[in-house]
Amino acid sequence: MTKPTHLVVGAGKMGGALLEGWIASKVITPKNLILLDPHPGDTGQKAIKAGALHLSKPNKNIKSIKYLLLAIKPQMFDKLAPEIARHLSKDALIISILAGTSMASLQDVFTGHPIVRAMPNTPAAIGKGITAYTNGPNVSAKHNKMTERLLASGGKVYHVANEHLIDVVTAVSGSGPAYVFHMVEALEAAALKIGLPEEMAPDFARQTIIGAAGLLENSDLSAAELRKNVTSPNGTTEAALDVLMGLEGLPTLMRDTVKAALKRAKDLADS
Repeated sequence: MTKPTHLVVGAGKMGGALLEGWIASKVITPKNLILLDPHPGDTGQKAIKAGALHLSKPNKNIKSIKYLLLAIKPQMFDKLAPEIARHLSKDALIISILAGTSMASLQDVFTGHPIVRAMPNTPAAIGKGITAYTNGPNVSAKHNKMTERLLASGGKVYHVANEHLIDVVTAVSGSGPAYVFHMVEALEAAALKIGLPEEMAPDFARQTIIGAAGLLENSDLSAAELRKNVTSPNGTTEAALDVLMGLEGLPTLMRDTVKAALKRAKDLADS
């Protein structure tokens, strides 16, 4: 019987998103997987039904693991990671997607292991994500190749030179889908306020963002050029953009937004 080679620790939202991408793209089959999570999400449950081994806590079954995706909440790291490390073989590659958990903290627990820090985002579940990763010591070309293969199943992948950029990416794209979802909420609320019927407002807000994203994906034009194409002189869009682009408008708000996320990532690393 073939022993599992890949371990996912934490099959919740982000771990589940990558897991879904892996299985959908057939990068990994469920029989090669171990899921370590007392309460896996829907994607984890599907993987278990399809043949993945389910563990509630670390045990000797993870000794065969070659690649480990660490996707637990950062607050659980100190309690769970040492127990995992105790059972792992020393050549197992650790891929951590924990926000604010530094390479130094990972090395303290997974001593001697090759370690990668990465930051994907939830659109990885449908192959539309984007991920940045950086290497720690002992990471070989083979490790890099497998890391990129695993992460690329969720979308675009960039290697970055240092882990400061992982925190920056966390603030921009890791948390970014929530910014877009909140914009849909705000657009829907505004639509209701000016009189769009309740049964129509959610669809108009949602489809507007979906359609605009589709144009971005399928056009060679920049976002700025696409914006200009929608904006007629002295028209309705220009009047709206005068508000969005004003001194206290969206550019200022977005800068403050990503700065707050970056500060929290650094605070987590220092705690």
